[in-house]
Amino acid sequence: VQLQASGGGLVQAGGYLRLSCAASAGTLSSYAMDWFRQAPGKEREFVASINWIGGSTNYADSVKGRFTISRDIAKNTVYLQMNSLKPEDTAVYYCAARYRWVIAGPRSKYEYWGHGTQVTVSS
Repeated sequence: VQLQASGGGLVQAGGYLRLSCAASAGTLSSYAMDWFRQAPGKEREFVASINWIGGSTNYADSVKGRFTISRDIAKNTVYLQMNSLKPEDTAVYYCAARYRWVIAGPRSKYEYWGHGTQVTVSS
């Protein structure tokens, strides 16, 4: 499985972006898909997760109510809709796949990582 993240860009504060993470092949039924981000000089942090089967979601407190994670099973793609963006959301965003019984988090074991996509929010 290869993960391809896209959709980043430059946006003003208060704006929105939608990130996509497409899986190249295979079934994702054993996995949960997560989004992480890493700002310059900071550690990678968990943003949101979704179980491929069932679609249950989880969010970091910093993005709750602003970001929405979803998936399109037919397209093997996960999305991150980011609304009301803030300058502190500026980071490189990564998608990753873990087995669904693995707890989400930066120290957990992820089977696949996508290349990052840059999100820059100007004030």
